[in-house]
Amino acid sequence: MTCLAGNFSRVSRVRGLGGLTRGCVLALGVAACSGPREVPVPRESVPAATRAGSPPPTPEPAEAGNVVVFFGDSLTAGQGVDAHQAYPAVVGKRLEASARPWKMINAGVNGDTTSTAAARIDWVLRTQPTVLFVCLGANDGLRGIAPDETERNLRQIIQRARDAGVAVVLAGMQMPGNYGSEHAAAFAAVYPRLADAFDLPFVPFLLEGVALEPSLNQADGIHPNVAGHQKIAAHVWPQLDAALREHERAGGGN
Repeated sequence: MTCLAGNFSRVSRVRGLGGLTRGCVLALGVAACSGPREVPVPRESVPAATRAGSPPPTPEPAEAGNVVVFFGDSLTAGQGVDAHQAYPAVVGKRLEASARPWKMINAGVNGDTTSTAAARIDWVLRTQPTVLFVCLGANDGLRGIAPDETERNLRQIIQRARDAGVAVVLAGMQMPGNYGSEHAAAFAAVYPRLADAFDLPFVPFLLEGVALEPSLNQADGIHPNVAGHQKIAAHVWPQLDAALREHERAGGGN
């Protein structure tokens, strides 16, 4: 699937990923990078910006070595599949098989928007990532958040990571034409504009070949199933591999 500018007859407006109704379809994209072993983010460590309760404890930095953090929503968290079946873990297995010293932290949170993610970026950076793969905005689109607000939040996230010396890889997303062709175009344009402005490695559409394919999605029509996550992992691998190899060539491999 290369372009999703047309209308989708089965799209309905919903509050966000994680609060979906059966038959809803969203065209969106996320991409990521991963490492040989998954370091899950425990629920009790999720910051208050994304859950009720007291402020979270400061997460412990990952063990010494090269670390990739997936920073996203339920598509990254792997809603509806086991943690080891989500695409970040699948990519991590590929790195492990090649004996490359990368570790992975899945910092995906169900229902995250770019606003709630921006509120927890400093918390995520305390894990001391080498690479931050930013895969956010799906819930912004579903909730009708203005594209310029999404862009401001993403810009803040990217800049905070850059200021901390962390390499960033950006994923693009798309909305179906049912949300209005002008809105869909403005939303889609956010991601390449940011990629150009910050000169970032960029995957335009995470769900290339997965969106709207019933055999690759769960019953809600949005969240990929196990086969869908496998396809996403294969799709994001070239950009991810190039970004990691650049760091390795610069002497960052351990």
